[in-house]
Amino acid sequence: MVPQKTPSLADIEMLADAAWRVIPERLRMHSKDVVIRVEDFPDEEICRDMNLESPFDLLGLYQGVAINERSVMDPGGGVDMVFLYRRPMLNYWCEYEEDLAHLVRHVLIHEIGHHFGFSDADMDALEREADAAEP
Repeated sequence: MVPQKTPSLADIEMLADAAWRVIPERLRMHSKDVVIRVEDFPDEEICRDMNLESPFDLLGLYQGVAINERSVMDPGGGVDMVFLYRRPMLNYWCEYEEDLAHLVRHVLIHEIGHHFGFSDADMDALEREADAAEP
């Protein structure tokens, strides 16, 4: 048996794009300006700031100010970003034998949920809705 090619950054980006399309429109329309980036690992500063034991400990990250925490007094200009970390996701995927597309969707929905200030229960409900919408 010939091993399959390890999914690349571009492969994860394609999975993230497909996941984005099943997020309910009522949320996507308020997330249009969120930049989604796929990187291999969180950078050293993130690892240090989050006290990570290993860069493999973080699958994704939302950076920005959640919509429910914004104020008209806040200075504008900050870019809301979602980072998806390929190598930690691949490690998780191999260890738990989860479907990679489902894992990418789960991480993306969780991080977009932070953009809205959602609770874990809200994010779980959103993920179930996205699962139901998947073709």
